[in-house]
Formats: sequence, structure tokens, C-alpha cells
Amino acid sequence: MLLIRRTEYLNKLINWREKQLIKVITGVRRCGKSTLFSLYINHLKETGVTDEQIISINLEDINFDHLLDYKALHTYVSDRLRKDKYTYVFIDEVQQCPDFEKAVDSLFIKKNVDVYITGSNACMLSGELATLLSGRYVEIRMLPLSFAEYLEFAGDNGNVRASFNKFLKNGSFPYVAILQNDNTVLRDYIEGIYNTILVKDVANREKITDIPVLENIVKFLSGSIGSPISAKKISDTINASGRRISVNTVERYMRALCNSFIFYKADRFDIRGRQNLKTLGKYYIVDTGLRDILTSGSSSDIGHILENIVYLELLRRGYKVNIGKLDEKEVDFVAKDGDGMAYYQISASVLDENTLKRELEPLRKIDDNHPKFLLTLDEIMSGGNHNGIRQINVIDWLLNESS
Repeated sequence: MLLIRRTEYLNKLINWREKQLIKVITGVRRCGKSTLFSLYINHLKETGVTDEQIISINLEDINFDHLLDYKALHTYVSDRLRKDKYTYVFIDEVQQCPDFEKAVDSLFIKKNVDVYITGSNACMLSGELATLLSGRYVEIRMLPLSFAEYLEFAGDNGNVRASFNKFLKNGSFPYVAILQNDNTVLRDYIEGIYNTILVKDVANREKITDIPVLENIVKFLSGSIGSPISAKKISDTINASGRRISVNTVERYMRALCNSFIFYKADRFDIRGRQNLKTLGKYYIVDTGLRDILTSGSSSDIGHILENIVYLELLRRGYKVNIGKLDEKEVDFVAKDGDGMAYYQISASVLDENTLKRELEPLRKIDDNHPKFLLTLDEIMSGGNHNGIRQINVIDWLLNESS
């Protein structure tokens, strides 16, 4: 099987090797978590680790059904631990085992045991697990391929822009890069991912029986990326169609969709007041190929699609991302990390003078010295400077982490 080398994530695991922390890899299904384990296991073997030192379990594999009890899981692993050397324990889709945290915690405290787990639901790091393992785990959040990774694997055939258009339409689940020239199979594959997430990670976990209403909410959010959304607006829209759903139920379904990593919520941030705002956040989908299928390709607002791509890339680069509010104006993204803050505006094109003025205005009103960027698809003016605001071609920006 061909493995797409996810260098950034792989290096994180290598750096955390044998550190006294449980390594937790989270992310949407099929984003590459299991492949990351395979890559890392290969790396371990290249450094001299033997097969006997590696215990690898996938709790969605029927061969491990007998380990869906935390005591059985703990016993299975404990019986295979090496006494004289490190044992590396990998448990894939660990949330399938009720009370798994009890087994993981007990394994973690044993001598010479290095524990790695994956999960497809954010709830695995809440509640009892967070309490039990507080301060004893590090989370590595995985996303589908970045554009740089997509290009590295799929190639550009001398035309980066054509590859970028495919990236926008088909998305970047790792296997999609292999199927990029077979549209029928590609569509079936993405629909399969979506149906699995909806049933296993959302409906079953949250005990949701009204699947049609859940799907209505998914499609509403998919068609509204980059736009302010409220649960009441969704509730009113569904109720107007003849179905009945309360605002509280919509909020529960939306939380479940975010917990399954199919959507991400960006809250608003008051730039002047330096505080988060609780209302009218925006939602972004984990993969634009999913969105294309969910909207039947009918919602082709390139500006909002680009906004979605930039949002995900900022998350990959380790930023906490908010929507900026500045009086009555809006800044697409306020990106913060340990080193500071930066502001981003995204537009398909600013060749029109009025559009350029509109996009620059909110950034110009910000009276601090943090970096400000305008990202567009325009070929000309990339790298230009508007009184301290850098204009960069979005493809160049995606391929250059230092910008």
C-alpha cells in the first residue's frame, strides 16, 4: 500500500517519542491517522525497534472485537509488554471501547510503555478522560492533506493552478489524490466517508434518530460556509419547510457535527475590546470535496471556498482562528499563536478598484502593529504592499509557510 508521508505530523510523533505523555491523534475519519501510525511504526523499526516491542490495535477491526471491554484491552496489552525494553502501544479509534481511558491510564503509568491513541470524536478528550489524564497527554490534531502535501503526492503536471482547482473541487482526503482522475469512483469514495461519519460518529454516538433533519443541517452549514450562522436561523428554515425542530436540538446537532470534526466553528473576536463574542460565529467544513457533494456543486462561491481553505491552513499552522469584528466592519480571520497575532482578508480578486478598497478598509482601521495580509487569486501584485498590508497570491501563500 502506498503511504502518503505526512512529514509535519510524523515529526511531531518522533519528537514526542518516549516522553512521559500519552500521544493522542484526533481528526475526521480518513484524514490519515492510521497511516500516520504505519509511517511512525516504520520509522521505529528503522531505528532498531523490533516487532515484539510494537503492539498495534485497531478497534474498528473485527479481529479486535474482543477488546471492546476496557479490562480485556488492558489485559491484552499488559500480557504483551516487554520487561527489558520500551514497548510502543498503538490503539486506533480508541473511543470504540467504553471507558477506554481507564485502560489507557493504567498502561501509561507502567514503566517503559509509550502509548499512542487515535480517535474520530472530540468528546474523547472531554469529561472523565480530561480529568483522569489531565496534564498527561498531548493532542495532535490531524486534517486532510494541505495543498503542499496534495501537490507533492498528486503532482502538478506543470500546471499548479489546474491542480489547485482540483484541490478545491475534489478536496484533499489522502486517497482522493489517487482517485483524482476517476470522478465516479472519487464521488462514491467521498460519499462513503460522509455516510460513515454521519452514522457512526454523529447519529449513533449522539443517539440521533431523525437522520433527514440531521442531513438538512449538514447541507445548510455546507452551503453557508463563511457566513454568520445561528441555531435559530437553521431552526426557522427547517420549521418553514414543514419539519419541527427546536433551537436546542439544532444546537446539539451542530455540536455533534463539530465533535466529529466534519465542521469547525470560528467564533467572533472584538479587535478593539480584545474579547471573544458568543454570537454569530461562522462554520467551515473539513474538506471542500465533501462540500461539493453536499451542495451538488450548486454553491460555487469561490470567495467563501477560498476562505474555507485558508481557515484550515491556519489551523494546520498551529493558529487559533477567530472572525475579527471591528466596529461595523469584519476582518475574515484573526490568527493567534504563542508568537503573536496576524490579520487576514481573503478575496477571489481585487483587480476591481472598489473591491480592493472594500477589502483593505477593515485592515487599515486596525491601529496595532501586527502583520496584515490580503490573500487573493490574482496573479499580479502578489507580494505587493498597501501601506504595510501585504497582498499575496493565495496559492503562493499555501505553498510557503513562512509567508
